[in-house]
Amino acid sequence: MIRKIDLIPSSAKLLIALIYDVCAVAFAFFLAYLLRLGVTNFDVSQAEISVFITVTLSTMLLLYFSGVYRSVVRYFNAKSTLKVIALIGISSIIFILAGYLYGALVPRSVPIVFFAIASFFIAGARAAFSIITGKKLFDEKQGVVIYGAGNTGRQLANTLALGKQYQPLAFIDQKSRYHGRELAGIKIHPLSDIGKLVKRYGQYKVLIAVDKVTQTRMKEIVSSIEPHALELLTIPNMADIVSGKRKIDQLREVSVDELLGREPVAPIPELLSENIKDKVVMVSGAGGSIGKELCRQIIHQKPTKLVLLDVSEAFLYEINQELTVYLREIKSDIPLIPLIGNVQNGMLMTTIFHTQKVQTIYHAAAYKHVPLVESNVIAGISNNVLGTYEIAQAAIFCDVETFVLISTDKAVRPTNVMGATKRLAELVLQSLAPRDHNTRFVMVRFGNVLGSSGSVVPLFKRQIKAGGPITITHPDIIRYFMTIPEAAQLVIQAGAMGKGGDVFVLDMGDPVKIVDLAINMTHLMGLTIKDEENPDGDIELKYSGLRPGEKLYEELLIDDHAQPTRHERILTANERFLCWPDVNIILNNINDAMRAEDTDKLRQILLDAPLAYSPDTRPTATSVNNNAEEQKKDESIKEVDNA
Repeated sequence: MIRKIDLIPSSAKLLIALIYDVCAVAFAFFLAYLLRLGVTNFDVSQAEISVFITVTLSTMLLLYFSGVYRSVVRYFNAKSTLKVIALIGISSIIFILAGYLYGALVPRSVPIVFFAIASFFIAGARAAFSIITGKKLFDEKQGVVIYGAGNTGRQLANTLALGKQYQPLAFIDQKSRYHGRELAGIKIHPLSDIGKLVKRYGQYKVLIAVDKVTQTRMKEIVSSIEPHALELLTIPNMADIVSGKRKIDQLREVSVDELLGREPVAPIPELLSENIKDKVVMVSGAGGSIGKELCRQIIHQKPTKLVLLDVSEAFLYEINQELTVYLREIKSDIPLIPLIGNVQNGMLMTTIFHTQKVQTIYHAAAYKHVPLVESNVIAGISNNVLGTYEIAQAAIFCDVETFVLISTDKAVRPTNVMGATKRLAELVLQSLAPRDHNTRFVMVRFGNVLGSSGSVVPLFKRQIKAGGPITITHPDIIRYFMTIPEAAQLVIQAGAMGKGGDVFVLDMGDPVKIVDLAINMTHLMGLTIKDEENPDGDIELKYSGLRPGEKLYEELLIDDHAQPTRHERILTANERFLCWPDVNIILNNINDAMRAEDTDKLRQILLDAPLAYSPDTRPTATSVNNNAEEQKKDESIKEVDNA
């Protein structure tokens, strides 16, 4: 109710208040005479009419110039009430003086009765309204516009009307046959009317109520609304609504996945199950972003047992609890074996593989935050290179059938230590693959995943919620993005296609410019960017300069000779690799430098190894900020996440 009143334009509310007060003064004036003289003796002459006009005008002018009409009625307090009563008291005095001036009949009791009645209807009504709203006898709702004038939109509007949170203001639909009509008493507008609705109602939320919508269609809808900087919410999954798990009005935020995502490709069932069904599967780094999603998808393929390995007790506990609850919900008895351990401990890995009889390993354990690994070279090489070697040797010793390494696009012509260590890890497995053993080694390389711990998306969300600024390393930085579920699903399928020593790369889709991502995320949360063109915006963008070893763009292939596979989004890379003796020399040199804790020597080993490792000198934050405006004009370079 209050929201509906708030949505009335200020000029209309002023007119309503003026009309009401005029009527209240007129009612009080004539009722005072009737009560004093009675109906039969009350004869209105020209003099009384003049008094009435004078009293009415003076009362309205007093109320207007004293600021009564500028106050918010629902916050009308005792002080405001006394102020209005005092003003009506002055009007009563003017009543008496006007009677003398015009020679009208004004009995002494009439102004007193007028004062009481006018105070009750003008001051009393405002005070009563304030008390009622203060006690929440009216529900204060937030105005929303519903996108989608179909059956789902109608259900949502009816549900919201019965609730206490949102008040539907209008429908938006792209079907021209609906435009100008009404649904559930609410007018349907074309998409082009969004700007007009903003001018009428101010910044409102848009609720997307479209069922059976594809990823591509959702991206189109979100992209069409996002430039208006309106907060977007969407209904839950229709399957959850039908099953009773969620209600239609349990709205959720529109995610960046839906803005940047793409239509998923149906998986090949036999590839999903080949390395998992009826097998003992282990995920190293099970508590990480990719590790967690791998565990979730592995469960669906019905392994004999799932071993969860992580060096972090907290992360391991979290994924173990999540999967335990889920298995209980689906009434599955797949055993979960949570194990705390470091992949650098070869003896421990051997014991685990032998005891648990592991058949498939997804090796996701790695240090992958570029700036942290850059300043912690020993830890990065120990975990990413030596850890991979130790767990791979243990897998060979225990006759593990399949070993899948989760690699990264930063391994291609690396400019940072993290990328160099991941490329060296690939070379280690490639050199081990053709040796005499029963383990099949497969490597899967892909870029950034939306929402991972290393992704810029959660960082941007925190910065936006904190009021900014959003920090971006460079205005021209680009990245490839993929959702975590899609990446995990493709990793499992790629692992099933490998014959041994294969490097697979995932089709990451189109690149994304990080500046655009920041702007889009800001708009999705209903806020605007603060810049020279919009100095009154909400969130400012700041450029910090590329971090050590960070590229403007990433690559997935070294030689650009990728071949297609059975899956349209999985390619196989034909890249040169080293034989085991050469890799063994590098590992021995690394171990010698590790024992001496010689960071400089470790960096030199990475530079000397055939990794195409080439650390670059990057621009400073000052130079980036000074040239930001010129760089904004150059749209030839694509951008994305600075993760």
